[in-house]
Amino acid sequence: MKIPHLCLLIVALLPFPWIMLAKVSKRYDNGAPRAYLAGLEGWRARAHAAHQNAWEALAMFTAAIVVAGQAGGTNPWINWLAMTFVVTRVLHGMLYVANLASLRSLIWFVGFACVVSMFFVSAG
Repeated sequence: MKIPHLCLLIVALLPFPWIMLAKVSKRYDNGAPRAYLAGLEGWRARAHAAHQNAWEALAMFTAAIVVAGQAGGTNPWINWLAMTFVVTRVLHGMLYVANLASLRSLIWFVGFACVVSMFFVSAG
C-alpha cells in the first residue's frame, strides 16, 4: 500500500474514535442514538462535532488522493502533504474535544492547505 493510500485509510477511520468518545456514557441509548447525540453537551458534544467534521474532511481528501493517483507516479510532496494532513486531522479532533477553538481552527487551515496543495502538486 502506498503512503497516500494508507493516509486515506487512516482519514476514513478517523470519524469512529470521535463518535465512540461521544457515545461513552451510561445514558447512551442505542435504540435512539440520534436523539442521544442531539442532546449532548460539553466535551461529548464536541466529540460528536469532531466526528461530523472528520466525515466532511474525508470527501475533499479523497478527491485529492484520486487526482494525485491519476497524475501518475509517486511524488514525495504528495506523500508529505498526505501525512501532514493525517496529523492535522488527528490534532483537529483532539483540539475540538479539548475546546481549544482558536488552535483547532489554525490546525484545520493547515490541513485544508495540504489538501488544496495536493491538487496543485498533482497538476505540475
